[in-house]
Amino acid sequence: MTALDDWIDDEARFAAGAMLRAISATDLIKDRPGFGQRVVPRPGSVLASPVLAAYDPDPDYFFHWFRDSAIVIDALRVAEAEGLDRRTAVDRLREFVEFSRSVRGLDGRELLRHGRFREEIQPSFLQYVRPDAEIAAVFADAVRAEARVNPDGTLDFTRWARPQGDGPALRILALTRWRDAQPGLDEALRAAMLELVVGDLNFIMSHASERSFDIWEEESGYHYYTQLVQAEALARGGEWLEETGDAARARSCRSATAQLAPSLDAHWSAADGYYRSRTGVIGGVPEKALDIAVILGVLHAGRAKGAHSVQDPRTQATLIALEDMFDAEYAINRVRPPARGPAMGRYANDAYFGGNPWYLATLAAAEFYFRLSIALLSGAEMAVAKENARFRRSLVAAAAAQERPAFAAAAIERGDTFMRTVEAFTPANGHLSEQFDRTRGAQTSAKHLAWSYAAFITAAASRRRACQAMRG
Repeated sequence: MTALDDWIDDEARFAAGAMLRAISATDLIKDRPGFGQRVVPRPGSVLASPVLAAYDPDPDYFFHWFRDSAIVIDALRVAEAEGLDRRTAVDRLREFVEFSRSVRGLDGRELLRHGRFREEIQPSFLQYVRPDAEIAAVFADAVRAEARVNPDGTLDFTRWARPQGDGPALRILALTRWRDAQPGLDEALRAAMLELVVGDLNFIMSHASERSFDIWEEESGYHYYTQLVQAEALARGGEWLEETGDAARARSCRSATAQLAPSLDAHWSAADGYYRSRTGVIGGVPEKALDIAVILGVLHAGRAKGAHSVQDPRTQATLIALEDMFDAEYAINRVRPPARGPAMGRYANDAYFGGNPWYLATLAAAEFYFRLSIALLSGAEMAVAKENARFRRSLVAAAAAQERPAFAAAAIERGDTFMRTVEAFTPANGHLSEQFDRTRGAQTSAKHLAWSYAAFITAAASRRRACQAMRG
């Protein structure tokens, strides 16, 4: 065991405990006096951050985001498999499923019909409240296009970026993976999971061709991340339906998956040498074309091989382009030792809370390399293509050494350079925020971000699998 091994093991245990504190956090109370709200989380809700912040200066993340919650519940499955939480994981899954089922019935018309909520809102806060027409449109299928709900299961009536199309897809992926990993789940829970999956599949098939906001909730258009997780959710959900005998709906899923494939491929820019993160954005930020969201999409979709997987030469080219960009952009990277990889952020010239490196982005780079190593050690060949020529050279410089075992070993070591960067900027208490300062490395933005802990758990688990496979 090396010092890095020991630190990763310790931090993974801490991350699992910290992440669990964001799930079913029924002991917390969040007051938003400006909005006339007192929010007490219900069982099954997942807080993006359990910290009671109010832009003072940390952002208020005391919400159940559909995207974040699915990512966390998927990481909970990994934590259970890694032995980090075998006592409560299935109970938390059951609560998440019931909470998710309950919020499907939200109806903005009821809020307007029976509530006098605007009278409880301080006048200076009314500017942040959604228009009545927008609230009235939230019912039935439209609930799934919401970004988030309050963790007490009530509608979020504040202005935000909507609609969003990735939450239902990520929930399908999380639930199908839980089903595959836990064949002993009781029939009632499996039936409730399938009911959610069917509804989410119907939503994707109805709305995949529509614009939505991106993973960062900033731009409306067609996004690589959203389309990739939707395509993979249709495939995995369709397989479940096939097994239940619902052949007609399974065929519809396969057809919808095939329709998304050309859109995904169209994100490749030969001129730029990477997958562009979005198309069809009107008045967007040009710098966002090269975005870590592409790598997150590859990881969250989790394709075993082929296009849009870690084995795709074009995703490899995208990652090396991102590494180059952030290496040059962040002052903190200019003084890094060779044993550390570049701290990674979202996209160039990001301005959100200073536009710093993100833990989950840096961990995504590490996990990409660990998963690539796993694939190579499982028999996959390292693709040789013009698109990934520079990526291959960055791993194994000597032409004579460019064989599968050499690439696999180099990928683990490359992943470790990013883990060392995370270690360098993680305080001794193990806390992970959303970002760390691009110049000094101090933590900033939302504290105890559940997604940061989830990203650490999945990266550490992928590393363990890669190292085990390397040892043979």
